[in-house]
Amino acid sequence: MTEVRPGIVKAVIPAAGLGTRFLPATKATPKEMLPVVDKPAIQYVVEEAVAAGLEDVLLVTGRNKRALEDHFDRNYELEHALSRKGDDQRLSLVRESADLAAVHYVRQGDPRGLGHAVLSAASHVGDQPFAVLLGDDLIDPRDPLLARMIEVQQERGGSVVALMEVAEEQIHLYGCAAVEATAEDDVVRVTDLVEKPARGEAPSSYAVIGRYVLEPQVFDVLARTAPGRGGEIQLTDALQELAKSDAPGGPVHGVLFDGRRYDTGDRGDYLRAIVRLACEREDLGPDFRTWLRDWVREEL
Repeated sequence: MTEVRPGIVKAVIPAAGLGTRFLPATKATPKEMLPVVDKPAIQYVVEEAVAAGLEDVLLVTGRNKRALEDHFDRNYELEHALSRKGDDQRLSLVRESADLAAVHYVRQGDPRGLGHAVLSAASHVGDQPFAVLLGDDLIDPRDPLLARMIEVQQERGGSVVALMEVAEEQIHLYGCAAVEATAEDDVVRVTDLVEKPARGEAPSSYAVIGRYVLEPQVFDVLARTAPGRGGEIQLTDALQELAKSDAPGGPVHGVLFDGRRYDTGDRGDYLRAIVRLACEREDLGPDFRTWLRDWVREEL
């Protein structure tokens, strides 16, 4: 008999980082609220979770993150002003973020790494599998990575990570997975994980990017995981234990992703993401592409 696995309905989005790479812009504004065209980055991530069927979203926040709560709440004064003007289009946009999902919040407290941020979600998640989405990685909605990861988890059980092949000179910037092939071209079995391997010591060219589907047993592992690289509790270290053992919460599989990903945690990639997304917008793209072509022609 085929095992019936519990459905996945909850998403956890760690959002407690200080955003130091974007100072001084992030001195008073959470990095997750920096605009990507005309929406804050965090809204793209919540929209991705909702598109994959996850409408219970927990944001793991820290100090000075009140703007996140305000964004996903109703703003009655603004709505009233727009309604009086008859500006239904902008009124719909303002209400959209508040109506996306049931959004909850928990504070991480001490900034002790991604593993600690995920552990902060334990009481909200409970004993069901759940997804983790990192706000620095924006996945194009035309490439339903998270939905595919959930499908793999439901078929195979255990935990699932997203993997993307990167250049050899870049792999030291990521968690890296040693993998074995499976019968499906886009699915591999993860046999080992290394957080930011030293140059020349990476077990593969497959980098772990910011999407995970996890069994709740990962909380037990995280609770006993000692601080690792950078003195932080690393989610990679907990997944490494699950990948190497037959303990509940494993095995670990990887979904190979070669779609459109925008790394908004890097200033250069953040700017490139804005340009690419603006170019593809029906309302902005035609005029913006014309200007961009003329500007590049003049500059070159």
